[in-house]
Amino acid sequence: MRKVSRGPNPTEHDASPVHSRPWQRLRFADHLVPRPPVSGINVRCRLQHFAIVTYAVAADRLRQLIPPRFMLDSVIIDGQERGLVSAVPFVNVDFTLAAYPFPRLRMGQTDYRTYIIDRLTGERAVWFFGTTLDSWTLPLPRHVWQQPWHHGSLRFDCALDASGSRYQRYRLHTASAGASVELSLTQQEVPEADYPGFADAETALVYLTHPLVGFFHRRRDGHIGAYRVWHDQLQVQPGRLVNARFELFTRMGLLSVAEQQYPHSVLMQPINDFIVYLPPTRLEPE
Repeated sequence: MRKVSRGPNPTEHDASPVHSRPWQRLRFADHLVPRPPVSGINVRCRLQHFAIVTYAVAADRLRQLIPPRFMLDSVIIDGQERGLVSAVPFVNVDFTLAAYPFPRLRMGQTDYRTYIIDRLTGERAVWFFGTTLDSWTLPLPRHVWQQPWHHGSLRFDCALDASGSRYQRYRLHTASAGASVELSLTQQEVPEADYPGFADAETALVYLTHPLVGFFHRRRDGHIGAYRVWHDQLQVQPGRLVNARFELFTRMGLLSVAEQQYPHSVLMQPINDFIVYLPPTRLEPE
């Protein structure tokens, strides 16, 4: 297997073809990498109330939403090709510069993404449809870096069990123009984990939790932007959806509210650690 560069610069690539497919077995041992050095405005943060709520969507609905440089990282479910989209809510806590003393910030956030393969590198990645952020810092990513970020007022209501590792209750209410959310999850009475379209659970978890580069359309000039993150293997556990309404998925024509009640998978972790390599890189047109 060809080794792919995983340093903090997402623009490094070669023209080798893509050979791997997501229904092949993926192993964390092949994807975990040492943390690249931090400098400048790279950010260290802890993500609290971290969840990944994933849905299977007809592949053709998603292909028209991603640039030609990328291939949809699709799976086969019940004989049909599907792409996966995820809503990823969390609370940034201890958000601070990684290399220098800086005030620690706290802010709610939800990312909306689909899973792709960069045709130029063969690397698995995510394509961001958008992000809602509950913070006065929003003008920096929205206007300076031209990321598709929007304001949202996020309110979490969560309760863990006595062990502190599993959620009895996880509720999120988001007020946001065009991206409101009502979400209720739990880790009580969760059925045995099942990941349709994947060879085994580890393959699914590598795919869903370990892309380390994300791409997006810059808001003003239409160029592609990219940035990297680093984290160790996430210790997510399965959850169960009680109710969901993601306005953005409905508005994009990807999922009706009724379809949103049947996720592909739900993964949850009370808190984890991330490094975000900022600022994003502006990629030149192909």
